[in-house]
Amino acid sequence: MLYFIAEYLGFPGGLNLFRYLSFRTGGAVATSLFLGLLIGPRFIGWLRVRQGKGQPIRLDGPQSHLSKRGTPTMGGLMILTSLVVSSLLWMDLSNPFVWACTFVTLGFGAIGFLDDYDKVRKASTAGVSSKLRLIGEFAIALVASAIIVHQNGTHLYLPFYTGPVIQLGWFYVVFAAFTIVAFGNAVNLTDGLDGLATMPVIIASVAFMLIVYLAGNLKFATYLGIPHVPHAGDLAIFCGGIVGAGLAFLWFNAPPAAVFMGDTGSLALGGALGAISVVAHHEIVLGIIGGLFVVEAVSVIVQVFWYKRTGRRVFKMAPIHHHFEQLGWSEPTVVIRFWIIALVLALAGLSTLKLR
Repeated sequence: MLYFIAEYLGFPGGLNLFRYLSFRTGGAVATSLFLGLLIGPRFIGWLRVRQGKGQPIRLDGPQSHLSKRGTPTMGGLMILTSLVVSSLLWMDLSNPFVWACTFVTLGFGAIGFLDDYDKVRKASTAGVSSKLRLIGEFAIALVASAIIVHQNGTHLYLPFYTGPVIQLGWFYVVFAAFTIVAFGNAVNLTDGLDGLATMPVIIASVAFMLIVYLAGNLKFATYLGIPHVPHAGDLAIFCGGIVGAGLAFLWFNAPPAAVFMGDTGSLALGGALGAISVVAHHEIVLGIIGGLFVVEAVSVIVQVFWYKRTGRRVFKMAPIHHHFEQLGWSEPTVVIRFWIIALVLALAGLSTLKLR
């Protein structure tokens, strides 16, 4: 919106700054951070009153978690509010990539909200059925992927290799939708400890802030040998909005958490990162940068598969962060060590930009 106003006025005087992605990205970070900190206390108080007993706690989980009873959930609504407002203010709203990523974010957020609402209403950890959730997620992801592909082509790119590897045709839409859904659920599975998912999402968003900026610039993309995606740079502003909103939420979500993100936030943020990676043609790199989320999801898949086949468990408890809790690690220890892993993986993912 602010970009349109400055463009309409011809970018006079100080408004010339609105031409620069770096300025608008910084503006998005500051806007979402300030808004999140501003609305946080009243929003959390409103959730506490509305939800009463708060998010249901698993009885078969670590016993230390039982002390978290009464903590409100659906804090993701605070993140989405800050993110959407900052995006609408600072982004070029004529860019179809903007609307595709926003559609995924809000669509996945809505599915997560329904799941959180069902859990609170029933006072049970069982929310909306997984099949129904996946149907909704794939429907949203397919629509967004079709919009992105229409603007962006259907070639698959791999890290450490210059140029496209294979032309997937319209099958790329299915591949892109799977990426979005898989990453949305991977972040959702990671969100089990105070602050555990929030900081790795922020770290991944900073990494993709750089990636989409470089991919959207012809000179930088050519020099690095990465796919050039015209207008992808605007998503750096969207990533900035995630960073600011995530930092504001972490202020209230730091141990001991005053509010939980819930599926409302984790599904939305994971889906957003998946959609951004599809726009930038860096889906495989997302698996490196977001490797922590991938490991969390794989731990659940392995646990369920092996238990059904043998009746025995690979991990003491899944997702894997609970396994380390059962080994005796304190919650802050697990969280901070996982943050370190997320940072190292993000740096490893960014190294692929030059190693081609």
